[in-house]
Amino acid sequence: MSTPEGSSIIFRRQPPDVRPRAIAAFAATLEREVAKGKPFEVLLTGDADLRRLNRDFRGRDYPTDVLSFPHAVSARSACPIGSLAISIPRARAQAREYGHSTEEEIRILMLHGVLHLLGMDHETDSGRMARAEKRWREKLGLPVSLIERAEA
Repeated sequence: MSTPEGSSIIFRRQPPDVRPRAIAAFAATLEREVAKGKPFEVLLTGDADLRRLNRDFRGRDYPTDVLSFPHAVSARSACPIGSLAISIPRARAQAREYGHSTEEEIRILMLHGVLHLLGMDHETDSGRMARAEKRWREKLGLPVSLIERAEA
């Protein structure tokens, strides 16, 4: 599924508690507002895929909630700025833990991942990504972000 702006959303399996059009609409908003018109790709899949990707690309042999893979593109390129992989089971479990819907958790993970695609890194940037994530989360009406949770 593609957004009108060009980002792609791929569901490995269609979960009953996630509406593809709602996720595509949110991706279009992220593309337009956060990524300044640059498209990106999102794979919504299971823990096995996230574990494999995490192991193969980061050397960490466990599933995680979201992974970001920036692409090398020029400033004027229409190519995607990168790809995100999101674990639907992790999103569902985290949504239960924090008292919101799976769709809301996927939105939180998408925002976090897009900020990584834009070159931010909360582990090394002295709070720049945390401030950006909080600002965008509030503007987009999202629940508490990943970084805010980790800091609590």
